[in-house]
Amino acid sequence: MNLLFVADPLDQFKTYKDSTYAMMREAAARGHRLAACEPRHLSWRSGGRVMAQVRWLRLTGQVGDAGAPWYAAEAPAPAALADFDAVLMRKDPPFDSEYFYATHLLEQAQREGARVFNSPRALRDHPEKLAVMEFPQFVAPTLVTRDAQDIHRFHAEHGQIILKPLDGMGGMGIFRVGPDALNLGSIIETLNAHGQRTVMVQRFIPEIVAGDKRVLIIDGEPVPYVLARIPQGREVRGNLAAGGKGVAQPLNDRDRQTARDIGRVLSARGLLLVGLDIIGQHVTEINVTSPTCFQEIEQQTGYPVARVFVDALERACAA
Repeated sequence: MNLLFVADPLDQFKTYKDSTYAMMREAAARGHRLAACEPRHLSWRSGGRVMAQVRWLRLTGQVGDAGAPWYAAEAPAPAALADFDAVLMRKDPPFDSEYFYATHLLEQAQREGARVFNSPRALRDHPEKLAVMEFPQFVAPTLVTRDAQDIHRFHAEHGQIILKPLDGMGGMGIFRVGPDALNLGSIIETLNAHGQRTVMVQRFIPEIVAGDKRVLIIDGEPVPYVLARIPQGREVRGNLAAGGKGVAQPLNDRDRQTARDIGRVLSARGLLLVGLDIIGQHVTEINVTSPTCFQEIEQQTGYPVARVFVDALERACAA
């Protein structure tokens, strides 16, 4: 198959841990041809098809930090997305206006015959913080609001809370406020810009000390291992980007059932790959843009996450 990865700049990849690279490596090992572009390279002209300036890639086998020569690429050339066997949207958040516009271009490419994973419409319909609203039975007490007084009342009810922006990633902009409400007013002003931006507030879940578990769901079925991202020192965030320690663990029965219940719904909507974040027994986020942790799980457990994903991709393309 010819595969196009719509992703961040290739020279920014940290290939020793990047899940998109793991997908590429597995696909290349099977003989599939790889190409890549960034969302800014997508375009459409009336009377034509959605195009991109793409680079065909050859993996060198070298793995390192950003800037390592892990690929060789041909010069950029125009190509229609519908001419690829699959297009994989792997651009990292934030889900800003440009990401939104890219999903519309990708959806037009679908109308022209392209196979796009994850589905562009499903990406738009499942913002990663707000997607939990559809599954309240799995969610800790949560508030989504612009209103500062709503947040103060929520804090008074629950005592310890977590506040986060709706467009953050990697733990950016997350605050914990204790029973003393120290700096709560200032934090609200910072996050909601005096009522101009919507904020998510959740009851603090003390089980975070055991880790924020990333549960990967591939084609509706959970991977049998999770990556528990454990906060270090006095940090409340378990995100790897915020210094958390990733420890792979077997998926427990309760989380497996939660993942299957949610996964069956989302898979039917064109979400081939989903990443649930679970703290204790509660789902805190549903990640659909570019779920990660492939390599950490495989390195620690031997479970071939990338192989299972490419198996699912091949089945989806053959359907």
